[in-house]
Amino acid sequence: MTLPGLLLRSLLLTVTTLVLSATVVLPEVIVTEKHRIRAVTIATGLEHPWGLAFLPDGRMLVTERPGRLRVVREGQLEPLPVQGLPDITARGQGGLLDVALHPNFAGNGLVYFSYAGAGENGVGTEVARGKLVGNRLENVETIFRMTPKSGTSRHFGSRLVFDRQGFLFITLGDRGEQERAQLPGDHAGSVIRLHDDGRIPADNPFVGKSGWLPGIYSLGHRNIQGAALHPETGLVWTHEHGPQGGDEINVIRAGVNYGWPVITYGVNYVIGTRIGEGTHKAGMAQPLYKWVPSIAPSGMAFYSGDKFPRWRGNLFVGALKDRMLVRLELDGEKVVNDERLLKNRIGRIRDVCQGPDGNLYLLTDEKNGRLVRLEPAP
Repeated sequence: MTLPGLLLRSLLLTVTTLVLSATVVLPEVIVTEKHRIRAVTIATGLEHPWGLAFLPDGRMLVTERPGRLRVVREGQLEPLPVQGLPDITARGQGGLLDVALHPNFAGNGLVYFSYAGAGENGVGTEVARGKLVGNRLENVETIFRMTPKSGTSRHFGSRLVFDRQGFLFITLGDRGEQERAQLPGDHAGSVIRLHDDGRIPADNPFVGKSGWLPGIYSLGHRNIQGAALHPETGLVWTHEHGPQGGDEINVIRAGVNYGWPVITYGVNYVIGTRIGEGTHKAGMAQPLYKWVPSIAPSGMAFYSGDKFPRWRGNLFVGALKDRMLVRLELDGEKVVNDERLLKNRIGRIRDVCQGPDGNLYLLTDEKNGRLVRLEPAP
């Protein structure tokens, strides 16, 4: 072959290689019922990430279950974790869990986080807050401790949501001990409502009632790992794991008993026998929506941005089982469509958040977990 021919062949090979490389690194276009999207990995190397919060300066806070609070800045995971966290017990499903900013974070710099804390008789969910100064939390104080603690290593619940009045809602699991979700003197299996400093609101439904822990706002929950504020009504919506089936979405209202384990649409693992008394009982609420079989939900967010106009008002739920994102269309408090997205594409989705840029952000619960951005595709 002549020299010009060799040069031409070399040039063609180089161009082909560049094209193929570009094809590999560009995120694929995913066609959904309403939008064409791309899933772009922003950061990797996160060890079992659990919760995500967006700082006003564009940085992101990400919790890692083993007990580290990490910072993502301009798409890069900073090597040094945030300092100043209390002792955290990383055991089973427990560890450092959710993270949320105070509604007036711009003025006070307060970061709230939930975690498994050790104490008498074992571990339990706790919530602390501290002022973020540089890469350190200062003046850290624990504002809530679940009681009683126990030796189990599952069902910590643990989402944190502030409502429009500034009250803090904390979701808790039954700790794998079903009967505790119906006990008035036990935090397990409940939703807690507090002032931002941990004080008990005077209008909590069980304040002053004999035998009741006054922080309890609702009860009868199995394991709530998703919570979000409805953008129109301002009510707190949650989802919780059922056993083998019976995952639920609920709207949280003061004093309501949501039934677990007396009523459920799930059954016992492996053997499939009935749990409790069936699916209905007077005085216990029915779920707004349920999944049978289970999808193992974790993380949820309402979409209210401009990047995906045909998704506005939809509820997004991460799913650990089948590694997918579930999009729910709503008519008031009724689900009218259930679309399954990203199945087996990016991993076990642990958290779902809408970013300030109007995109959706996901965390994958893996030893080498990822922060992923869902963005429009042409």
